[in-house]
Amino acid sequence: MSGNIVILAGGISSRMKKSVLQNGLTDNKIAEEAGYKSKMMLGVGEANRPFLDYLIYNSIQAGYDEIVILVNDKDKLIRKYYQGKKDSLYKTGVKLSFAVQNIPADRSKPLGTADALLQALNQRNDWVNKKFTVCNSDNLYSVGAMKTLLNSSYPNSMIDYDRTALGFETNKIMKFAVIRKDENNYLVDIIEKPSPEEMRKVEDATGRIGVSMNIFRFSYNNILPFLEKTPLHPERHEKDIPEAVRLLIKAKPNSVITYERSEFVPDLTEKNDIADVMEFLKKNKIDLSF
Repeated sequence: MSGNIVILAGGISSRMKKSVLQNGLTDNKIAEEAGYKSKMMLGVGEANRPFLDYLIYNSIQAGYDEIVILVNDKDKLIRKYYQGKKDSLYKTGVKLSFAVQNIPADRSKPLGTADALLQALNQRNDWVNKKFTVCNSDNLYSVGAMKTLLNSSYPNSMIDYDRTALGFETNKIMKFAVIRKDENNYLVDIIEKPSPEEMRKVEDATGRIGVSMNIFRFSYNNILPFLEKTPLHPERHEKDIPEAVRLLIKAKPNSVITYERSEFVPDLTEKNDIADVMEFLKKNKIDLSF
């Protein structure tokens, strides 16, 4: 089993920085930091540790022993902080390293998650013929979800979250992706940033809507060719992992298995999400060991 995971932290947190705080967050300092700091580095919880620390801790608890943090080429904060954590993480049995997503000279933003993962894999040729998990850095996935993917016997797999259990409003679900699967739980379609009409079309017979929060486990050899082929979205001008997955399942049906989970996933998309994250960490004590 390859306990490898790529955590995508290459974005510039533009939605967080531009969002308007509406829910009366009492911590003025963190609200101010959210306007300029990378969102996964916001200090949260009683320990005031970066959000990303909690995700790394859950990764370790799930059994991952090699963590690659993907950052963009302009990042200084994330690499500096985790360079200082390498020794303490090593004592937990974890090897931490970085991959860098280069931003094209004619752009102010990275080219998206598919480009991020492609650049990460191109820097990890030692993972050829192995499997790895990939996830966002601004979602706190549960130990159970991460362990499910790590232990999957399928070459490619993903978590299928119940929209109702997530508790997100429709406008927030529209920032993620929804999925359609067959009777054997193989992925049939994945729709990034769906419209309300597209969401209704993927409802199953019980009214359940499956949501992807961008946590997958892939065979390096399976996904790499489709990351290379992923086109720029015509409107967002980014390359997204869901589109690479669509290319994969079109070329190779029954190649991605889905695992249902019904649970809340703390998310840091906008400033209004901070209060929910703080409340979650207050109710669910996580004693970081590094």
